[in-house]
Amino acid sequence: MDQQIPCQVARPGDAAAVTALISAAFVTDPLWSWAMARPDGSTAHHARLWRVFVDGALRYPWTWLTEHGEACSVWIPPNGTEMSEEQETRLAQVAHEVLGARAETYFELFERFAAAHPRDEPHYYLSLLGTAPQHRGHGFGMSLLRHDLALIDAEGVAAYLESSNPVNNDRYASVGFQKIGEFQAPGHGPFVTTMWRPARLADPGSDVGRR
Repeated sequence: MDQQIPCQVARPGDAAAVTALISAAFVTDPLWSWAMARPDGSTAHHARLWRVFVDGALRYPWTWLTEHGEACSVWIPPNGTEMSEEQETRLAQVAHEVLGARAETYFELFERFAAAHPRDEPHYYLSLLGTAPQHRGHGFGMSLLRHDLALIDAEGVAAYLESSNPVNNDRYASVGFQKIGEFQAPGHGPFVTTMWRPARLADPGSDVGRR
């Protein structure tokens, strides 16, 4: 899919739809399926955890949905935070409720995310990019990402992400992200690749990225 697809900024009223999409997109992800695992193998609790992240991101106008809900991107703008203090408390409560003792590993993982996150230059942070399973393989996610990056380029700002699935690394590289490091989840868990896209300027003759 080379052409730009219609998309719009998600609003607080879209939180349930974004959460459902993210939950479905990441249910088999190497990192997140491991981080949220329960002894009974259930996955219904994933949505409760993701909802806190979605609510946190929706404080900013930087969560994007394709027109028919095939894919979504969740960004935190420069100097933003993933969630408020109240939401951090809520996440801790939910995590201990649904993960039990494994919540400690879950939060140790986030400490490693924070330790690896660059802080020296303002940047947009791609917290999550997901495509609904039934729409994979058609380019919706990458088309949405290119749309977002055009807007970021128009501001002349850098971007950062963590790749939780190594099969996506080349896709991110194809739009300008460069590997800057990696870290391993606690307890010999999966590896996470950290990637940075330097600030650049949009093509002044292009309409891509204009709102």
